[in-house]
Amino acid sequence: PAEIVVKAASILNNSCLDLTRGQFLDMSYEDRKNLTIEDYWPMIGGKTSSLLSACTHIGALLGNAGEAELEAYRQFGYHLGLAFQVQDDILGIWGDETVTGKSAASDLVEGKNSLPVLYALGKQGKFSERWNQGPIAEGEVGAVAAQLEDEGGKKYAEETSEKETRKALEYLNLANPRGEAGELILKLANMLLKRRQ
Repeated sequence: PAEIVVKAASILNNSCLDLTRGQFLDMSYEDRKNLTIEDYWPMIGGKTSSLLSACTHIGALLGNAGEAELEAYRQFGYHLGLAFQVQDDILGIWGDETVTGKSAASDLVEGKNSLPVLYALGKQGKFSERWNQGPIAEGEVGAVAAQLEDEGGKKYAEETSEKETRKALEYLNLANPRGEAGELILKLANMLLKRRQ
C-alpha cells in the first residue's frame, strides 16, 4: 500500500541523513585531540547503527508488524549496530590478522578515535601521553596496544559490547520473530554479535 511505501521511504531517507551526519562526524574527529566517549556515540549511532536500524525497521514495516513490534525491531537494529561497531574497534587493535584479514596495527597507526582509545585517553595515563605525542609507528603498535589494555581500554570496550549485545537481544525478544524469517534473523544476530573477524 502507498502508505507503507511512504513510511519505508521516510525511514530510508532519514537513515541516509543520519549516515551522512555520522560520516561527517567521523571525518571531523580525525584531527581532534579533545574527544571523549560522549562524542563517540553520535558518530557510530549515525553510521553502523543507523543503517542496521533502518534495515530491521523497514523489514518489520513490510512484514506488517504492529507499532510495538516496529519499535522493537528498530531498537534491535540500533543496538546491534552499536555492539557490532564496538566489536570492530576491539578487533581493529587486538584482532587476529589471519582471521580478520586486516592489520591489527592499522587503527592505532591511523590514529582512529575508537572506543578503547577514547576510554584510555580519559584516564590521562601513559597511553594518553604517548597518543598525544603524535603518530604511532608500526614498530610501536604492540607496546602501545599492551599499554592501552593495561589501562582498561580493552576491558571497557568488551563490557560495552556485551551490554549493547544484551540490549539488542532483549529488543529482538520483544519483537518476537516467528517462522523461518524469525529463525534467520536470530541466526544473523548471533553471527554478528559473536563474530571474531
